[in-house]
Amino acid sequence: TTLTTETTKSTTIATTTAEATTAATTTTTSTTNATTAATTTITPTTKTTTNATITTEAPTAATTKTMATPTTETTTRTTNATTAEATSTGTITSVPPSAATAITTLTANATKAGTTTMTAEASTAATNATTAATITTATPTTKTTTNATMTAEASTITENVSVTSSTVFTEFTVAISITLDKEFTPDLNNQASLAYKELELKLNLVLKDQYRQITGFIRAFVKAFRQGSIIVDFEVQTTQLNYSEIAAANSQLPTAMKSVATLLGDPVASYQSKSLQMPAIIYTGKNMTLTCGSSKIDLGEISASEWTFNGQKIENGKRFEIITSGAISTLAVNNVILADIGLYKCTLKAQGIDFIQEGNVTGDIIKEAPVVRLHSQINVKCREGLIQELDCCVQFPYKVNWVQDKTILPSNVSNHQKSYCIKHTYQLKSCSALPQTKNFTCVVDELADYESTTSLTIFSEDIICKDDRFGTGRTGDQSTIWCDEGLEGSITAVCEGSGNWKTGEDTCIVTAIKELLIFSEQLTEVGVPEFAGALNAVVQSNKSEISNSSLTISVVVNIVNKISVLSAVNQAVMKDVLETVDAIISEDSRDSWIALNLNKTDNSSSELLGSLEGLSDKLVGEFEIETGQVILNKTSFSDPFVANVNSSVTINISNTSSENASVITTMLLTGLINVMPTRNQSINNETDNTINAAVVLVKIDTKIGNVILTFNKLNNTLKLNPQCVFWNFTAFNNLGAWDDFGCTFVSDINDIVTCNCTHLTSFSILMSTRLPVVRPGVKVALDLITYVGVGISLASLVICLILEGYVWKAVTRNSTAFMRHVSIVNTALSLLIADICFIIAASFAKNPGENPGEDYNVPVGPCSAATFFMHLFYLALFFWMLVSGLLLFYRTVMIFSHMSKSAMLAIGFCLGYGCPLVIAVVTVAVTAPSGGYVQGNEACWLNWTKSKALLALVIPALTIVLVNILILIVIITKILSRDVGESVQTDEKHALVVIARCVIILTPLFGLTWSLGVGTMVSSTNEGIHIAFAFFNSLQGFFILVFGTLLDSKVRSVLSKKATTSTSSSLTKVSQSKIGGVSVLDWINRLRGRRYIYHVSQAANSSGSDPSASYSSI
Repeated sequence: TTLTTETTKSTTIATTTAEATTAATTTTTSTTNATTAATTTITPTTKTTTNATITTEAPTAATTKTMATPTTETTTRTTNATTAEATSTGTITSVPPSAATAITTLTANATKAGTTTMTAEASTAATNATTAATITTATPTTKTTTNATMTAEASTITENVSVTSSTVFTEFTVAISITLDKEFTPDLNNQASLAYKELELKLNLVLKDQYRQITGFIRAFVKAFRQGSIIVDFEVQTTQLNYSEIAAANSQLPTAMKSVATLLGDPVASYQSKSLQMPAIIYTGKNMTLTCGSSKIDLGEISASEWTFNGQKIENGKRFEIITSGAISTLAVNNVILADIGLYKCTLKAQGIDFIQEGNVTGDIIKEAPVVRLHSQINVKCREGLIQELDCCVQFPYKVNWVQDKTILPSNVSNHQKSYCIKHTYQLKSCSALPQTKNFTCVVDELADYESTTSLTIFSEDIICKDDRFGTGRTGDQSTIWCDEGLEGSITAVCEGSGNWKTGEDTCIVTAIKELLIFSEQLTEVGVPEFAGALNAVVQSNKSEISNSSLTISVVVNIVNKISVLSAVNQAVMKDVLETVDAIISEDSRDSWIALNLNKTDNSSSELLGSLEGLSDKLVGEFEIETGQVILNKTSFSDPFVANVNSSVTINISNTSSENASVITTMLLTGLINVMPTRNQSINNETDNTINAAVVLVKIDTKIGNVILTFNKLNNTLKLNPQCVFWNFTAFNNLGAWDDFGCTFVSDINDIVTCNCTHLTSFSILMSTRLPVVRPGVKVALDLITYVGVGISLASLVICLILEGYVWKAVTRNSTAFMRHVSIVNTALSLLIADICFIIAASFAKNPGENPGEDYNVPVGPCSAATFFMHLFYLALFFWMLVSGLLLFYRTVMIFSHMSKSAMLAIGFCLGYGCPLVIAVVTVAVTAPSGGYVQGNEACWLNWTKSKALLALVIPALTIVLVNILILIVIITKILSRDVGESVQTDEKHALVVIARCVIILTPLFGLTWSLGVGTMVSSTNEGIHIAFAFFNSLQGFFILVFGTLLDSKVRSVLSKKATTSTSSSLTKVSQSKIGGVSVLDWINRLRGRRYIYHVSQAANSSGSDPSASYSSI
């Protein structure tokens, strides 16, 4: 027997082990002649055994995958046997290296029946002999043991056994970054450099030693170096992903790395898994859900999750809802639009390692939903045999059918440019049992959820309304028609008795603009440039549709406003915005703007102008942009500044408060004459005025004294009353209106109007065919009255309190006089404190009407405090007025009753301060938590628009005014109705004094002039009411001094040191006075036809409380 490697005459047991390395092949070949039939079955798993255990480990790519390593081992066995049969059992353990092929040939000869056992490190066996090999693979989840049995029917058996297997395994790659406290050098960018290789070798040794204990470890190696000290990117490859083991190894890495360098910070590890779970098909308008996580990988506890869309972080809320539960995170996208197509990325943070999944949502997943267009309400007068056509359209590539009672109706197809349209002809057969309604449904093919219905109302009455657009109808009938092609929604009109269709709801909107509005809800500063470009592109491609749709124009304005509230705007963004604005302010859109301005709740025109002012404040850089309707220029200048904008407007600024160069932004908007309404600050309606010049917006970064503007008239035929105006954004509850405050008309020469303004904003001129409604200078007069009046009032109140203190003992000798002076003192004190709080509050507030782009928010804390005390002491003023009124009522009407001084004082203070305090505190408690206590940005005063907190002052004040008016009426009636006895002349004089004193003193003292405030609310444009209200109320303190203190005879007596000794003498003195020598009481009684009256003093003297003194003191 000849053996290739050795010769033996007995049973030979040969064990050969081959270790194969990368790109190395070991081959040992032996040739034998035999006929062998062998069947080998190998099931490759993560651990595969052929009568033993085969372990395979190999690195793969960055994602989990199944891989067959083409490693070949050839085993040749030669056996000499004297028996008829020989059985060979082989045990093979293989550990393949990365990307290597090992071919090992083992040769053994046996002369007799025996057993050969061979051990070789290889991953695959290949057969090269007369041996048939059958190979079976299975999923790498179990351990499989396979026996290979070979039988030969010969005395001498020579066999070549070659087995080929495909090993399948799962691999995980974890990417980790660390920062070394070493200086980065350019050599580390070059993988071929010595520095790179040396550092790489050191790190690889440490990494292998650090991570080799991880279950299923394959290898760890450096991928690259980055700058930032030295940032090392490396990967750890394993056959199992155990987050806790990797996290533990990472925590020990700083210690292990000390031999190389100190680590800065902690290692950052991440594992990128397969794609997100995504839906098959979603139509726009529906909701989409994306799922992130793995049920096969134990991620441990998830501390946080983060989703991004095209690299931008998705915030939870609005259209997006992120829910994380366990190791799964879901992203719900509501109201899906085509703009939601893109790359979504999810990151789950678990035990120091980020689990990452990505998914690309394509146009095959999100599809535009079909938009079915039809006339949903049709009215027709019955006539037998009448043909009524029913039209229905849908955009390509969809198709539709008419259906009635689940039966498809015959229809004719008539395709349009962008739509698939069908027409069904319905014939009226009978006109009995009218009116009646027939319903027809237009259904999208293969999408039964998308359908619309047409209701056909058949009537027999006479036709009242008829036109080509809305058809026919009776009074009160509604007709709903479709929007033009390219728009979605409907237009509804109602038939009026006049025979005309009145348009009601119009919901037509360009679909692409609607989707941009939805997308703008998630707009961030980073996405503004791309979004502004997309908006401009959509608007330019749908100009005609947008111009004819008022709702679409309003939505575009809303989108522009959202862009304006974000941060700095560069030239490219501003150019896209201005081109967008240019398209919606053209002459073609005039009718749409008229419809918008007729809506008293829509301020789209004011919002557009405000957005442009806001954008002008945020421009970065100096540049000029010109479109068809807009010219923008931002530049720096030194005094003076003169600019001629498009030869139609000249701006002249003579001096500024800045010593350095200033930056000015001008924007000429010729198309705004089609946009802005002509209402002014007094009338919330369109007037006979017209905008007769371009609108110019001027902004500057410093203060100015004044600016001179000259405008070329657009219509030279208008000659009457040019007005220089600016747009006041806060007029009429933020609807906005033209206002002339701070702007003065200078001249109108050769159709060039010159204006002088003391502030900067958006200006133009108004021309009228009649005189202006509001007289100029009214605001100046009101301001003058207020400032002077408040000053006089404060001084008067201080004098009043000093005088009351000086004469207090002399004039408070009875309970009535005592309470009367207590009321006067507390009324004066309350008004004094309230006026001081008013001045303090005024220092916090600014006027936002002129420049809405600036920050006019008042400090909430100080403003709320000032408002609280103003509210409290203005209420106290009114309630002490009520105390005075009740005292007068008590002493005049209830003559015979008696109340102690202490009881009267207690009631007075409970009413005067207790009630106001309760009202003020309750108002704060109810409105402050929701931010509705103060106005916030217009003034330090009670809020009206949000919480109606102002009612907490208005209602008590007007109630007290009404009560005091009733008290005055009752007192006068009682005095005139009493019979006063014998001395007619004396009684007439006394009654005259009482009536005069009531009318002259009670009216200002008890706040009757505040009733003028009702007039200012009812007739807000009446200048006379405003002036009267401002005059009487700003001088309230002066009235208290004069009529409450100085006209008191006892006060005057003390001051002149001629005080009378008794109250009765005072009463006599008063009763003897005359006005113009004529007895008013005598004249009144003559009119009443009465000759005898009751003597008031006699009735008073019958009372134990000495009421005659009360008349004198009151």
